[in-house]
Amino acid sequence: MSDDGQHGMTLIAFVGSVFSPYYAWARRSGQADPENHCALNVAIYSKGASRWAMTERGRNSCSRDKNEFVIGPSYITWDGDSLHIEINEISTPWLKNIQGEIRVWPEQMFNFSVPIDQQGSHRWGPLAPSARVEVNLTEPNLSWKGQAYLDSNEGDEPITEAFHVWNWSRAKMKDNSSLVFYDMAWPGQEDKLLSLRFTPQGQVEPLPAAPIQTMHKTAWQIGRRMRSDGPVELHEQLEDTPFYQRALLKFSYAGEKLLAFHETLSVPRLLSPVVQAMLPFRMPRRA
Repeated sequence: MSDDGQHGMTLIAFVGSVFSPYYAWARRSGQADPENHCALNVAIYSKGASRWAMTERGRNSCSRDKNEFVIGPSYITWDGDSLHIEINEISTPWLKNIQGEIRVWPEQMFNFSVPIDQQGSHRWGPLAPSARVEVNLTEPNLSWKGQAYLDSNEGDEPITEAFHVWNWSRAKMKDNSSLVFYDMAWPGQEDKLLSLRFTPQGQVEPLPAAPIQTMHKTAWQIGRRMRSDGPVELHEQLEDTPFYQRALLKFSYAGEKLLAFHETLSVPRLLSPVVQAMLPFRMPRRA
């Protein structure tokens, strides 16, 4: 998010694109190679310039090592101090270009990973829960600086095998710590909550669970909830899809009024035949 609150962006680099219908079809045929299903998801939230892209690339168009990840015409490199992302994508559905570069400077690196499902087959951890970002795009013409967050997820199986619904949020606290709630729910099973603070000094501190605050459903009727000591206010709806929502929320925790970047995933909605039929139009594939 930009320092002035006027711009936002989300980038997700996939190896084995978890929402991909092509990867799902390959798994059903027994030919699922995650390296053959890579994508760079780019979502830009700027008034008059919002764009979204997620083009899947095959093995012949991708490569990666410990310092670089090439995904078709886009790439990500680590130079030892910052993460450099060069974007050259085409948005859907309006087929507009997304081109330019982004640099992310971690304020503190973390070597932290924790299981997030009931069986321990999926793991998550922030690499840089607090960072600075500089965005310089030529298409659309956008330049800004702000606060960033960088994390990693990995799994030994598709997310559809392990999850039902999750609500995730991240907020910057007054002492520059990053507060993260990872709130997961399954029918007939006990909820699982990660409530953690990542301090500027590099500590990971478990925090008491905040009460569940149920929110109004999205326009696509996705149920969502937030952990907060008091009422939650929708500040801005960023994404609203049949199976996934992303928003900025105002909430309270430990005596602080905070702004959270919040996401909800509904796996039953993702698996819906109607949604699966829609996905190729939003997520094209190129060799």
